[in-house]
Amino acid sequence: MAAELQMTPQLEQIHGEIRDNFRALASGFQRLDKIKDSNRQSKQLEELTGKMRECKRLIKEFDREIKDEESRNPPELNKQLNDEKQSLIKELNSYVALRKTYMNTVGNKKLELFDMGAGVSEPTAEENVQVASAMSNQELINAGMKTMDETDQAIQRSKMVVEQTIEVGTQTATTLKGQTEQMGRIVNELDTIQFSIKKASQLVKEIGRQVATDKCIMLFLFLIVCGVIAIIIVKIVNPNNKDIRDIPGLAPPAPSRRLLSVRAPVHFE
Repeated sequence: MAAELQMTPQLEQIHGEIRDNFRALASGFQRLDKIKDSNRQSKQLEELTGKMRECKRLIKEFDREIKDEESRNPPELNKQLNDEKQSLIKELNSYVALRKTYMNTVGNKKLELFDMGAGVSEPTAEENVQVASAMSNQELINAGMKTMDETDQAIQRSKMVVEQTIEVGTQTATTLKGQTEQMGRIVNELDTIQFSIKKASQLVKEIGRQVATDKCIMLFLFLIVCGVIAIIIVKIVNPNNKDIRDIPGLAPPAPSRRLLSVRAPVHFE
């Protein structure tokens, strides 16, 4: 049927890849029957599970391409393409049920093809086989589409979480940038204040040195004046003292004069 369908090159490529994976799955399950070692069986099941995941992804791409071309294709062709898609989903579900049967035989419960979600218990392999055998083709297709839709919703939720995380990171980066700029301004102001403090300290020291120099000069002048006054006083008190020189520019003290009292002769009669 697929050979009679008129597909676009993109659809033909996707369809061919799906068929290649289905052939690889069929061959892998045939080899699995010949493997006796449980570890090798588990490894083989992991490889087959990867093939199934790839088939699921390709079927979703196949479905998107059909929807994109739906408006340009005649209704009959769209119906045939949808029937082919449903046939692919049914075949994939048969491999899923077969994988679960082998998982139950091997005892490996760690392999998961579809994300069942937290808190949901996964049915056993026998239950899956019984349910699949009791379901019609349309029910199997609907179940497969439902699983794919749930996976799409989980992916959308993950994208929303990533976008929210990026938004929070952007806001945090903006806030940190503003705080960094503010800290830079504060550091510059602190540098200016520190420079002003240094200049003020130097000015105070310079003023202190000038004041100290002026005080020393005034003290020296005061001592000189005191010495001159002392010499003058000594000269006045003891003018005959030869050990003390006269001060230049200062007239020597006048010598003391003795007052001679002249007594008149007394005549006695």
